[in-house]
Amino acid sequence: MSVLLNCDLGESFGAWSMGMDEMVMPHIDQANVACGFHAGDPLVIQNTLRMARENGVSVGAHPAYPDLMGFGRRSIHASANEIHALIHYQVSALDGMAACAGLELAYVKPHGALYNDMMAKPSVRQAIMKSVADYYRPIKLMLQATPEAESHRIEAEHYGIELLFEAFADRCYDDDGKLLSRTKPGAVHSREKMLDQVRQLSEESSVTTINGHILKLEVDTICVHGDNAEGIEAIREIREMLAS
Repeated sequence: MSVLLNCDLGESFGAWSMGMDEMVMPHIDQANVACGFHAGDPLVIQNTLRMARENGVSVGAHPAYPDLMGFGRRSIHASANEIHALIHYQVSALDGMAACAGLELAYVKPHGALYNDMMAKPSVRQAIMKSVADYYRPIKLMLQATPEAESHRIEAEHYGIELLFEAFADRCYDDDGKLLSRTKPGAVHSREKMLDQVRQLSEESSVTTINGHILKLEVDTICVHGDNAEGIEAIREIREMLAS
């Protein structure tokens, strides 16, 4: 199985710096660019898009609930119409800036609590799918690969949109296919376990859960994180592994 690497980028804001984007960009295929609601500002977005263009990296919008203080990690009760609008607002802004940079926005990947709500609540997922479907041109939606992938694909077909299924390099999976809560021991893999999980995903299309069960997953792309020097080195190793 040939899989891509994606990373959440452009999450600095004003004088506050987040991540090591310049060092990550040469090693990934897809950049999920913050749109200003949880992080990012116009200059950060512009610079992130420039780096993506220079490195031949595909770009996607990374919209969130309006939660700068909480980095988009707090769930906000929003109606379907509000979700529809906040997705369009953020995606349109990034799409326009991407066009100015000579890029075409390829997909949408919700961030943080909006992503978690999308996976847990059918009403939120359907509102997001409708928003993507109602965009002025075709654009894909990235969501988590789970054992319910086929039902999610059927949902997406109802709205006439294409999906990208993603797995996570450094997160442990529970037996039901959900990510193990960060409050539980072992939720975030060591470097060695992370590399083993990526190898298993790429070679066997599966992960080993917290209790040792083999879980089959259909995966198009793997999410990596480059917030520190150790993370950058791990991404380099993953890139080399997938290329070999």
